[in-house]
Amino acid sequence: MRLNIKNYLPHLVVIILFIIAALAYFHPVLQGKSIFQSDIVQYTGMAKQQNDFRQNTGEETYWTNSAFGGMPTYQLGAKYPHNYIKKLDLTLRFLPRPADYLFLYFISIYILFLVLKVDYKLAFIGALAFGFSTYLIIILGVGHNAKAHAIAYMPLVLSGIILTFRGKYIQGFLLTTVAMALELVANHFQMTYYLLLLVLCLGVAYLIDAYRKKMLPHFFKAVGIMALGVLLAIGLNATNIMATQEYAKNSTRSLNEISINPDGSPKEATGGLDFDYITEYSYGKLESLNLYIPGFMGGGSSDQFPEDSEAKDVLLKLGASPQDVNQIMQQIPLYWGDQPIVAAPAYVGAVIIFLAVLALFLVRGRLKWWIVAGFLLSLLLSWGRNFSFLTEFFIEYVPLYNKFRAVSSIQVIIELVLPILAVVGLHQFFNDFQKKEIKKKALMYATAIVGGLGVVFIILKSLLFDFTSPYDGAIIEQLGVPFMDAVREDRMAVFQSDAIRSVLFVLIAAGVLWFLLSEKIKETIAIGALGLLIVIDLVGVDKRYVNSDSFVNSRIMEQPFQQYEADAEIMKDNSHFRVYDLTRDPFNSGRASYFHNAVGGYHAAKLQRINNLNNFYLAEGDPGVLNMLNVKYFIVPNKEGGTDVQMNPFANGNAWFVENVLPANNANEEILLLDSLDTKSTAVVYSEFLKKIPTQEIQRDSTASIELVKYEPNHLVYESKSTTSQLAVFSEIYYPEGWEVTVDGSPAEYFRANYALRAMAVPAGNHTIEFKFKPEVIKKGSTISLASSIIFILLLLGTLVIWYRNSSQEQIDQ
Repeated sequence: MRLNIKNYLPHLVVIILFIIAALAYFHPVLQGKSIFQSDIVQYTGMAKQQNDFRQNTGEETYWTNSAFGGMPTYQLGAKYPHNYIKKLDLTLRFLPRPADYLFLYFISIYILFLVLKVDYKLAFIGALAFGFSTYLIIILGVGHNAKAHAIAYMPLVLSGIILTFRGKYIQGFLLTTVAMALELVANHFQMTYYLLLLVLCLGVAYLIDAYRKKMLPHFFKAVGIMALGVLLAIGLNATNIMATQEYAKNSTRSLNEISINPDGSPKEATGGLDFDYITEYSYGKLESLNLYIPGFMGGGSSDQFPEDSEAKDVLLKLGASPQDVNQIMQQIPLYWGDQPIVAAPAYVGAVIIFLAVLALFLVRGRLKWWIVAGFLLSLLLSWGRNFSFLTEFFIEYVPLYNKFRAVSSIQVIIELVLPILAVVGLHQFFNDFQKKEIKKKALMYATAIVGGLGVVFIILKSLLFDFTSPYDGAIIEQLGVPFMDAVREDRMAVFQSDAIRSVLFVLIAAGVLWFLLSEKIKETIAIGALGLLIVIDLVGVDKRYVNSDSFVNSRIMEQPFQQYEADAEIMKDNSHFRVYDLTRDPFNSGRASYFHNAVGGYHAAKLQRINNLNNFYLAEGDPGVLNMLNVKYFIVPNKEGGTDVQMNPFANGNAWFVENVLPANNANEEILLLDSLDTKSTAVVYSEFLKKIPTQEIQRDSTASIELVKYEPNHLVYESKSTTSQLAVFSEIYYPEGWEVTVDGSPAEYFRANYALRAMAVPAGNHTIEFKFKPEVIKKGSTISLASSIIFILLLLGTLVIWYRNSSQEQIDQ
């Protein structure tokens, strides 16, 4: 058996070029700098306690007390035993971040193009088109690393599926298994869910094709093989999936038992997120045209007005100083779409849009139809509340759809399928699959449609669009109509500039293909010219949002939060307590978690109970609830712009004995009874747990005490003294899974009190009470992961042996 190195040399060169391209775009990483990612800053704050614990002890804690009063670390970068597929993922991401994700974009879709039998040169420029798509770059800029990670492996999953449907069962099975396992490692189930929707479109296209060709047995055989691969991929990620599933049941992504609002009015109980929250970020129908023209609606929310801005001139004429003008203009949105915040347009590239339309006239068969179906489904769902009929249908009837927010992010499927269609269309154009006349007609039609649309926008812009934002009314009230008219003129100018830009790129690309058809240039030159156009087009827009200015000294990302004097003062206290940071929204910041055990934090899927406590009480500063959470210190802003510490002398402490019990028959009663409750003496207990309290034995004991004597995030030890049985309440968040409690080493039971805390009956005498977080889901999951890894390795070795024997036999036969 001999490998022909020459066959692999072009691909090796391409891989090297991908590495160069990734490092070139993010070149500050070569100077030791790090990209400033706002979401990663918050994550760093949230994960610091568990990372410090790992570094100091060499062990993993699956519970942190630094955020939201306490929560599992499953969604905060927890490391699991026997997670070997994660080691493979880390091997593939060998470049410094975020160049590693850009490289993954490139290599993953390059493999897909090769599976689709596209020439490697076209596959190379197609990979650049996908990787440099503006949305995929901007999510790296803001720190949506898990999202980028999951998107990067999407093409690899499609590669395995297509290979299997093509009858390459062994290769398809192995690639599907590895790719799906890597996709799940990314731990962004929303992106994986969207990939599933695309796979369903692909599957329907292949099913129809198989029915027409009378090949249904082959179709179902391929589906069965892929199903086994997916099951094995799930097994390789069992710990993460099982832990996430457990956590989700207790998070805001699951059923909320509270069916009332804080004012007592009824609200509909949902099995997931509510409609308004899901559709808060809904793409406007017209706004989707920024796929073609980046400045169609002004770009992103933070885009700056041009230097020759008419709005600036109006302010200057009104007597504002240049400094005041700059401050005012920073508050005025150039963006005039409907979404609350948009980091950047989801620009796919004018050249790619043009080539994708060209492909519609050249590509035939199932590939075209599953791509078109995926495109349309993604586009319509991204409109959210602007296409409410379909969105409501999916929320009500499509499983799991109501677990995810920011529906606009489904446009990642568009970012994926358009480059695929464009490059496959180019492959058709560069080969003899179609007659030259058909290609010429297709070229003229595509140019007329895409270029013509841009020209219409340029000529009729003021008639077609009003360039107004939903938020312009407030600006008019403050700065007047003439200023707002000037703002609209600026928006129109940006729109026109980018529209002309897109049309020029389309015309140049069309010209290259026309010269190729006319045999005035060679194929290699045409491919090079198109590749250059695509890169200039996309990178030119990408650099508006993610560039060298996005990078900072690595130390800033390693230690992203400035320590206040208030923090230093609080950290002198070595006891166990919680901090409430009122210098910002406590439930939307990881800053306090970086330094302290905080009640607040930053996470898209908080535990449901602490989130409800916030909605009902914490956001209003309810003292009783803050006391029961053992908030000993508040960080507050002062008049000088700094911070002060306010000590809370009424904090309940780490644990306390209560004298009274208020029974609650449901979750609504549980949370409402906390209103104005003296949590130091009275506990609210759900009726189901009352049987765990030996009420006849519990008597008041003025000498009774309970105190925390040892603290680790996953191990709490208390000592109690009393002459009679007592009911103890602990200022720790109740989580029904994983926590084990013992009294003097013997197993005991704890239950929920005050809606969100732990409680237990403590017998008379002197006792040691221990809480340990030993989640069973980690033990079971890691066992399944190990078994799945062994099975996969055996299958892989078996496949290699068969392949080696077949190759050797072929050489003997020759």
